[in-house]
Amino acid sequence: MLGVAVLLVLGSGFIHSVWNLYAKRSRNKNVFLWFCQLTAIVLFLPWTIMELDAVRWSGEAALWLTASMALHGLYVVLLAAVYAVGDLSQVYPIMRGTSPLLVPLAGVFALGESLTPYGWGGVALIVCGIALLSEIRLGRDGSGSWRAPLLALAVGVCIAGYIVVDKLALEHVPAVVLNEASNVGNALALSAAAFRSRGMREEWRANGKTIVLGGVLAPAGYLLFLYALSIAPVAQLAPMREIGTVFGAVLGVRILREKHGKRRIVTSLLITAGVIVLGVWGSPG
Repeated sequence: MLGVAVLLVLGSGFIHSVWNLYAKRSRNKNVFLWFCQLTAIVLFLPWTIMELDAVRWSGEAALWLTASMALHGLYVVLLAAVYAVGDLSQVYPIMRGTSPLLVPLAGVFALGESLTPYGWGGVALIVCGIALLSEIRLGRDGSGSWRAPLLALAVGVCIAGYIVVDKLALEHVPAVVLNEASNVGNALALSAAAFRSRGMREEWRANGKTIVLGGVLAPAGYLLFLYALSIAPVAQLAPMREIGTVFGAVLGVRILREKHGKRRIVTSLLITAGVIVLGVWGSPG
């Protein structure tokens, strides 16, 4: 089952990087992401309704669902902010690289999971590779904006938080129900900024097709990850998902023509090495 979970996670990482490319290329990030969430809510609503009977309703279930919606909502607001000020190949590695450091620690110390020394070595390779890939340089005059990397770090903390919370929520609700709840949380969190911008018509005219595609890809990619979480430990799977960092760097360099392409792509091989070590030798027993 671990092999299936790994394939699901790698697919999730690729899909995630593609829809983040769409978000970065959009005109108004808040409006684009709001439309994507609305599209996802509508598309996945019938499936969600069919799965409601499988929900084990309780106070604990409501608590984890509410926490998940709040964390996902904060994540998507910060995501819109970071793409408004930073390059994809700059901020994507930072925000995707934070959770491999935090999630395994939470998985081991809070959820009772474990990693072998090789597994921790794999995590270290991933984190080192991402740190090198996301090197931030000051301008020639000695100035430089830390707004983008700090926002990206905050996004990464949100990712680590919602992965752990969603792992716990899956004990009470099916993956599609949890995903739909997070879509609703995202839409609510973005609504004020989206309506205030008064740019909805312009964004739809410019990016209507990618909005619909993003509305499908974003929840579909995370659903793959949620299903993987239901069959394998979070401490192993969360770092593996960060292979999407490589995809994101390549997309930023090749499609958006961002700088430092060769260095970023070569350095991403460290991440791949970490994924292999973690996937093959990370599980005890």
